Amino acid sequence: MREIVFEITEDPSDGGFIARALGHSIVTDAAAWPELRLNVREAVQCHFDPYQMPDVNRIHLVLDEFPTTT
Repeated sequence: MREIVFEITEDPSDGGFIARALGHSIVTDAAAWPELRLNVREAVQCHFDPYQMPDVNRIHLVLDEFPTTT
């Protein structure tokens, strides 16, 4: 496997971040960005056998902004 992509969203319940792997059943979270990066790496290592480990972990932050009403 070449790479795995994570979609990062803000956690509405506590203001941290939630990371979800696209195409895999891997989910992790963290209160801060540096911690999230470590948690993603650890989650990937727990999910895959060493010989199946992806070469690259890509993380994409998705922000939903809603227009304000005037």
